[in-house]
Amino acid sequence: MLAFFDLDNTLIDRRGGLEDWARGFARSRRLPEGSESVICERLRERAYPADFVHLREAFGLGDDPGDLWHEYVDGVARSVRCLPGVREGLEALRGAGWTLGIATNGAGDIQRAKLAATGLASHFDGICVSEEIGARKPAYEHFDAAAALCGVRLSAGGWMVGDNPDTDMGGASAAGLRTVWVANGREWASGPREPDAVVQRVAEAIELLREVKG
Repeated sequence: MLAFFDLDNTLIDRRGGLEDWARGFARSRRLPEGSESVICERLRERAYPADFVHLREAFGLGDDPGDLWHEYVDGVARSVRCLPGVREGLEALRGAGWTLGIATNGAGDIQRAKLAATGLASHFDGICVSEEIGARKPAYEHFDAAAALCGVRLSAGGWMVGDNPDTDMGGASAAGLRTVWVANGREWASGPREPDAVVQRVAEAIELLREVKG
């Protein structure tokens, strides 16, 4: 059995890690009040090096944008935390014979830095990052590449666990996967395809997969 997991706000608390980093960054640069919110809004969905060209100009910083990007990568990787039950749950799935993969959008260096800092990388058979393969979720090509990186064929089927209605649920369903939406306190209100299951927390999604027989 194959299961893909999204990374940010599914397995790890990216939102909280970003907010922690932005507070520290704003203090270290003595930025004006409200700067933290501006930074978080710019980087809320995803962060790439080009975002730090914008932030450098917005705040009149003298730092090289590349240096700011590396500061962000290091700082956020230290700030993010696994959500409750993730490590134990993944170990249980692997012990039950599941093939596990990461299917995430984002820049390769920051996504891999977060996986390394949280100790999650070793739990997965394959790690698929959109920047590294040139295809972003919800594209079929992303899920096809993720399966190949896990050493299996996408046509054999499997599951996708994630928090985004469009990129995770819609994309995976269109690719022939069954889906579990991690609501994180939200109500299902949008998305091209209904998920097969809705849970509030990723630990519940893992428990659901453990009960799957085939």
